[in-house]
Amino acid sequence: MPSEEKTLSTLWTRDFTIITLGSVVSMLGNAMSGFAMSLMVLDISKSTLYYSIYIAMYTLPQLLVPIVSGAILDRFSRKKCIYLLDFASAFLYALMAAVLNSGWFSFPLFAVYCFVLGCIQSTYMVAYESFYPLLISEGNFQKAYSIASVLETVSSVMVPVSSFLYRHIGLSPLLGIIAVCFFIAAVTETRIRTDERYLHTQRETKQTDAGSSRQVLNDIKEGFGYLAAEKGLLAVAVYFFFSALCGGVSSVLVLPWFKSTFENGENRYMLVWGMAVVGRAIGGMIHYRIKIPAQHRYAVALAVYIIISLLEGAYLFTPIPVMMALCFTIGIGGITSYTIRVSATQSYVPDELKGRFNGAFNMLSTAGALLGEAIAGALTLVLPERTVLLTVMLLCAFAAVVFIGGGKKHVAPIYNRNK
Repeated sequence: MPSEEKTLSTLWTRDFTIITLGSVVSMLGNAMSGFAMSLMVLDISKSTLYYSIYIAMYTLPQLLVPIVSGAILDRFSRKKCIYLLDFASAFLYALMAAVLNSGWFSFPLFAVYCFVLGCIQSTYMVAYESFYPLLISEGNFQKAYSIASVLETVSSVMVPVSSFLYRHIGLSPLLGIIAVCFFIAAVTETRIRTDERYLHTQRETKQTDAGSSRQVLNDIKEGFGYLAAEKGLLAVAVYFFFSALCGGVSSVLVLPWFKSTFENGENRYMLVWGMAVVGRAIGGMIHYRIKIPAQHRYAVALAVYIIISLLEGAYLFTPIPVMMALCFTIGIGGITSYTIRVSATQSYVPDELKGRFNGAFNMLSTAGALLGEAIAGALTLVLPERTVLLTVMLLCAFAAVVFIGGGKKHVAPIYNRNK
């Protein structure tokens, strides 16, 4: 029975295994297709402007869609949404593969296509983040999210793989392969049996039309009202807005700094940040094996937030071998931060509000990242790249002290829960 499956002590239940395999396909497919399509845009257009338009069309939905889809997903089956979106992805990738194979290409239509893909991806992430906790058996949240974090890390490894396949077989066959993978994942996900009990709660407590635009707006308002009322969650969300902002600055500045500082700087960049990927992978495996005692999670998280901010602000001032060691440490710290935060918040937020919370959280994080990317270039007009990075990372550490440290009374009970 589905209700019995939730109480099993083992993590690897039937439904958890299915959603994990499905998420592997989705993450790897999106990572491969996104990078390969960006290469195609550059190869065809030879234009940075067109490339920036492609990035903007794919990224814009990540700012606008999560908050709306989060409200809707709290009233409809997240399981159905996940497999329907995977079916839609399979269709769109197959369609683009067929169009490219015919030799026809239109950049305006491709931009619209990327916008639709961005909407699907943004909605999928809210649905996945809100549905995934329902499939985790009691006491296994840290272990489950250590697996999710490792899978997310592995997806970054697919970027060079997609580059290799793009150069050797072309984008059309690659998208065809991805379409088949998404279709198989969607079919598998239809076999999930978990009872989405939050739907029963919604039907009992809400008598208005769930599909009306007025109700969606009310749900969005309720979602922000819930976040504002929950001081601990609000402190976490505000801190991660600043963290995302600083991460946006870093993503814009670091690669150009390596390219301007070293010959073949992009290779050194990949070598240095490859160690962060290794650190995240090893950290995920550690968290799968070793559970942080509940009473220490808040203290560990706060220390990690401060330490990784300071390390990321300082590492560009060190020799390459030291950079690699520091990035390895940043990787382990990053996975620790992710595992504690996500397992704590997703076990704390009621099932019927997870969609709205995740939508609001993702919107704030995306807004922070976009703001950081926007201001990074302007900051380099008055300060060197390394100084800019050090400054914003000191700001990130200060935000951790103010919002997470200053909000200990409200944040610690969330982070230190048994789950």
